[in-house]
Amino acid sequence: MKESIPEQDYGSLPVPAPDLILVEGPGEHWKVQTMSGSMAGRLGLDAGMAVGRIVDRVMPDAVPSLAELASDAVCAGRALLNIRVRLGAHADLWSVDVRPMGLSDDFRRREVALVFRPFDVSGREEPVSLYGMVGSSPAIREVFRKISLFAPTDAAVVITGETGTGKELVARALHDQSLRPDGPFVAVNCSAISEELLESELFGHEKGAFTGAVRTHRGRFERADGGTLFLDEIGDMPLSTQAKLLRVLEEGTIERVGSEREQRVDVRIVSATNVPLEQAVGTGRFRADLYHRISILRVHLPPLRERVEDVPYLVEHFLNLFARKYGRRIYRLTPEAVGLLQSYLWPGNIRELRNVLERVFIETQADVIGARAFGEWIRERQDFLSEQRDVRTQRHASGPAVMLPRSGERSPETLAGSETQVFEAEFYSSEDHGHTTRPVNLTVEGIRRAYADADGNLADAARRLGVHRATLYRYMKKLGLSRKVLEEKAVP
Repeated sequence: MKESIPEQDYGSLPVPAPDLILVEGPGEHWKVQTMSGSMAGRLGLDAGMAVGRIVDRVMPDAVPSLAELASDAVCAGRALLNIRVRLGAHADLWSVDVRPMGLSDDFRRREVALVFRPFDVSGREEPVSLYGMVGSSPAIREVFRKISLFAPTDAAVVITGETGTGKELVARALHDQSLRPDGPFVAVNCSAISEELLESELFGHEKGAFTGAVRTHRGRFERADGGTLFLDEIGDMPLSTQAKLLRVLEEGTIERVGSEREQRVDVRIVSATNVPLEQAVGTGRFRADLYHRISILRVHLPPLRERVEDVPYLVEHFLNLFARKYGRRIYRLTPEAVGLLQSYLWPGNIRELRNVLERVFIETQADVIGARAFGEWIRERQDFLSEQRDVRTQRHASGPAVMLPRSGERSPETLAGSETQVFEAEFYSSEDHGHTTRPVNLTVEGIRRAYADADGNLADAARRLGVHRATLYRYMKKLGLSRKVLEEKAVP
């Protein structure tokens, strides 16, 4: 029997309500059971072909993941209301209710209704701010939602994301909103301490335990007793230390180096990594049993290039921060300057944005910062790209590419007063599977062909074009292409 839903019992309808997707699970394999014609039309999909497919493959670019939302609603045993969702990097915003519907007719699966409403974007929206994290995008709001959901538990959490996205800020938010906010928050960077010293740093040592141990040392586990221990860059932890850490997590006791006495500790573990742990497990660099122990819950921090709508809010936040730090105020950036920052893909993420803004803040004496103020930084980035392009020895380049004003067309000094021109230097796989950089220039015909070859999967289409997915979205927006247009005029 379906659960009763106060607003409307969607399960009792013979035909799905407008803008409704009904999915059935469990786990990551939530499949589309039915899809309303109006919703299929908005997405440029064939409703009949979507039925039976995994929902995250039907809408692979949804932020947050629709499968994760369905799982969270079932685990919570209640509806998740007014969740903000974007179905692609530059797609429209939706407000979604995620409603558990009970068991399917054969009692083998759970059903969840996803009820979509166009999001009202009228007026300037106030950003959400939490522990130095600022924004209004669906991606960052999903981070905030998971923090509020995960914090009041003692389950281990792993925070994933690129360097500079703010993983320690998430860890502190999880601690401060946890069941132990008055306990200590202790952080240790596992990649910044040598393998010889890491064990002592984590578990402590007795006086005389080894050469140089002139006094007893309390390790990070002892100092975090009753609170939270944040293990940053845990993916770089040596295998020998991983084995000792696993034992501590399983038994709840530690033993200092050189001691014969165990002592009990009560610590919640929050870890962070920019290394894909699943890949590290597959290559033998990370223990599978430890991976399962530390990743009960997961929070993924999106890179800044996937939440460019948050750049104006972050700029305002940092300007206020620098005003307090330096005792003078710069009120805003010009629209052209903000557009310039939004056109860059930020390989260093928010940390890089802050550093660039602080540099320009110090150099600028006016009340407003224009695009011209970023001219020197732009030239430095272009020189860096040119050197990379000439050397071409970076066989395994990692991180995102960048977007900068097109050299030779407009100098930084002429950017103000007109739309910023950009070129894109993308990493792409060559025939020998190396990596290099080159400017890209996507065409309407090329995008249509790749979209058709990828069966409507934009992530796959981007790979076929040899560009980052965010680049494909930018070109689609610039060329006036949508999923619906691509479906109607796809090249056979």
